[in-house]
Amino acid sequence: MDHLIAFNKPYGMICQFSEHEKHPTLKSCIKQSGFYPAGRLDTDSEGLLLLTNNGKLQAKIADPKFKLPKTYWAQVEGIPTKKDLTPIYEGIQLKNDTYAPAKAQLLAEPEQLWPRNPPIRERKSIPVSWIEIQISEGKNRQIRHMCAHIGFPCLRLIRVSIGSLNLFDLNLAPEQYRFIDSTNLFRR
Repeated sequence: MDHLIAFNKPYGMICQFSEHEKHPTLKSCIKQSGFYPAGRLDTDSEGLLLLTNNGKLQAKIADPKFKLPKTYWAQVEGIPTKKDLTPIYEGIQLKNDTYAPAKAQLLAEPEQLWPRNPPIRERKSIPVSWIEIQISEGKNRQIRHMCAHIGFPCLRLIRVSIGSLNLFDLNLAPEQYRFIDSTNLFRR
């Protein structure tokens, strides 16, 4: 039987099951065998990660050709304006990569967030703010590169949704997971 797991990956965890010398891995929280991440979150990112025991479903979730939107909340240094976000709306061409146009908006500080462990490094002379960014690509460190490109380095990054699944609707605290129905994932 095919299953899908929604997991709230904490900061500092690596998206693999094999042991790692410096960081905890998925194995420390998810005891189910035969499951693999459908996409990844880098070690410094937090939030919704999907795992499945079905290779076709794994490919469909991770592959950009299926245009499954992924929404992130990025805490950044500085306070961008709507105009600062224009390159994100239009798409970004970097020296070594291209990012398709994405949705972006300024976001009030989210109230429902858990404290990050360890806390982010804040400088008293530089304010912080939040941006919500929705992409369909999911390239390595894409949101961090996009934020840096517009001049607002990312301090904390949380994936809050994949397709129609929202981390807060699932009510998952860090390191918690739940089995979910994959048919709801592709609902629009």
